[in-house]
Amino acid sequence: METARMPYRASAARADRADAGADAGATHRSRPRPRWWTELALLVVVYAAYSAGRLLARGDVSTAVGNGLAILRVEKALLLNAEHPLNRLFTSTPAIGIPADFAYASLHYLVTPAVLVWLFRRRPARYRAARTWLMVSTLLGLVGFTLMPTCPPRLLDAGHGFVDTMAQYSAYGWWGTEASAPRGLGGMTNQYAAMPSLHVGWALWCGVLLWKHARTPLVRWLGLAYPLVITVVVMGTANHYFLDAVAGAAVMGAGALLTRPATRAVERVRIRLTAAGKAPHHPSQAPAPSQAPIPSQTSASSQGSAPSPTSASSQASSPARSARSAPIVSGGCETSAGERFPGQRTRSSTSTSSAGDTPATAR
Repeated sequence: METARMPYRASAARADRADAGADAGATHRSRPRPRWWTELALLVVVYAAYSAGRLLARGDVSTAVGNGLAILRVEKALLLNAEHPLNRLFTSTPAIGIPADFAYASLHYLVTPAVLVWLFRRRPARYRAARTWLMVSTLLGLVGFTLMPTCPPRLLDAGHGFVDTMAQYSAYGWWGTEASAPRGLGGMTNQYAAMPSLHVGWALWCGVLLWKHARTPLVRWLGLAYPLVITVVVMGTANHYFLDAVAGAAVMGAGALLTRPATRAVERVRIRLTAAGKAPHHPSQAPAPSQAPIPSQTSASSQGSAPSPTSASSQASSPARSARSAPIVSGGCETSAGERFPGQRTRSSTSTSSAGDTPATAR
């Protein structure tokens, strides 16, 4: 086939355009593309609520430290304690630790919005479900922060063997000693919101969508590698435990399962609000009584009553038919030219008067 001889990039570009056209057609058939300013306002409001919830979810420090040590003990019992060797590697090798700190402090806030914008522009039919998935999972993560405040490894006592690489390499970046927050804004973040790790959760969201919907193999493989890299980064910088990363992936899985029910619930609310907005403000008036049907000529004659004006006019409008149906008084007797029986009516007079006479009244 001719398509098989085309270069890969040209065929991939054509397939990309076809997929985008199909997405646009499906969106047009189902619901119109959302307006970008309404989506931007929605995401800003949701993220502001999420950030405020993180601050309000601050628990007792001793409780957070106890939860962090409990997670560490479970990991050691299961031989899952990968944080210590990674943290030692990042601390002793600035060529690894500094880029890892930059990745932790920036990619979380750059890649996720970039994937959202890409979906909005190139895959509009997939955008609503992806956005709902991200929002539901984020809210589930907020529940986890509230129920289980957890001290990250970098804030544990130094005797546990962890070094805060963000503080060690803070001179190279904009962050201070309080996680990835800019210097002087450490009080605006909750450092004990470590379980689950939404750094890993959001990275997994980006990776799944890039793997499913990207057309370029390089982008798809980058999407596959992105959550794995972020998992290593959050453990090497001592910001999360391995089980935090597992919990972040579990939260995204639960969010994916709840995406369709949440979408249906929002759609039902939207339909009800739309119907309420279109409803009249005043109570509807009772419909006017319908007019009584006009009795037909047959029913009127069968009851012995006089024919209605409507039936009379209809009979007068068809003289030829009345003339044919009216009886002849002569009863079949023949007369000479110009002669007629006494009381006999001419054909024209018969057709005129037959509208009001019946065979019984004719003389």
